[in-house]
Amino acid sequence: MGDMSVTIVTFVLIILIFYFLIIRPQKKRDKETKAMLAAMKKGDRVVTIGGIHGTVITVKEQTVVVKVDDSARIEFSKSAISSVVNKDAVKNAPKKAEGKAEEPKSEVGAIEAKEEKAEDKSST
Repeated sequence: MGDMSVTIVTFVLIILIFYFLIIRPQKKRDKETKAMLAAMKKGDRVVTIGGIHGTVITVKEQTVVVKVDDSARIEFSKSAISSVVNKDAVKNAPKKAEGKAEEPKSEVGAIEAKEEKAEDKSST
């Protein structure tokens, strides 16, 4: 009888771990994506799952017409939009200081930046 209760408790713990680590975060992402697509409007900057950047021209029930270039307009399924970047967010984004290099965010970037500086000094 003791072995049976340990097995049941183990399965319950595994199910709880799966719920909190996999199922719950996925549901949250799906909800955020659905809200993002519902709030999409004309003039928003978008990026598709294929990496195409453009501006929304028309929002239909199931599709979105995106202006990619001056004369190029492409119609995408709403589910093909991976992110929406509003014009306000782009305008209010902090600008990089000109002439200053951005600090690398990883160790590899830091090493590459140091190597570039060393090459610049050795070439002069």
